[in-house]
Amino acid sequence: MDIQQQIDQVVRENDLVLFMKGTPDFPQCGFSGRAVQILTTLGTPFVGVNVLDSDEIREGIKVFSNWPTIPQLYVKGEFIGGSDILMEMYETGELQDLLAPASVDDT
Repeated sequence: MDIQQQIDQVVRENDLVLFMKGTPDFPQCGFSGRAVQILTTLGTPFVGVNVLDSDEIREGIKVFSNWPTIPQLYVKGEFIGGSDILMEMYETGELQDLLAPASVDDT
């Protein structure tokens, strides 16, 4: 399985995935930290994928999404955006609507 298939599998198998630098408990950059803080504030469980663990993943996720920066949030298989987009969506309430329990399920 190549890296694109691996990334696709992670995105499809989890309702909420954050590709980030570091882990949810120990973010390794300010942008990843802000994304974790937003998701934690909303109380939404998510899977964190540390791109620093693998150059293949770090470069592969940029190709997968056609987005040059990390972090990257996926909700139900759909690429949502990076830290700035999450912050903007959070401030307008759009992110809360997207992550409402009716739309994101833990199953």
